[in-house]
Amino acid sequence: MVRVLATGTFEILHPGHLLYLEEAKKLGDELFVIVGRDVTVRKRKRTPVIPEEQRLKMISALKMVDNAMLGSEEDIYDPLYTINPDIIALGYDQDFDEEKLERELRERGFNSKVIRIKEHNSNAFCKAEAIIKRILELMEEGRWEKSVD
Repeated sequence: MVRVLATGTFEILHPGHLLYLEEAKKLGDELFVIVGRDVTVRKRKRTPVIPEEQRLKMISALKMVDNAMLGSEEDIYDPLYTINPDIIALGYDQDFDEEKLERELRERGFNSKVIRIKEHNSNAFCKAEAIIKRILELMEEGRWEKSVD
């Protein structure tokens, strides 16, 4: 059994996330996903829109995901001791240097191979920032209307 690990904040789940996870799943038999904590979203991106427990629930519900968990608030490598992945799949835009990450993994006793998923959807709404920007534009234009029940 080849165990693949994918990671991300998955802040505002969109088709780009689905493509990343589908491609990661193709690399092995089991797909484990680490969902970034709220503190990580704040540090790397912005104030989270969706709380970590809800993001975890969304990722866990995806059919290609075999197991999902929240990441560590202290050390990004901590969950790997439980998962012990054969492959770590990086998204096309994740800010990791593959060689540096593999060295760091070796130093911690892991023999995981790091693979960059190059496939991505260039649709404007495959980035949380683009989705947020579009909602704000619609609100500003007065075109974001509530439906009346």
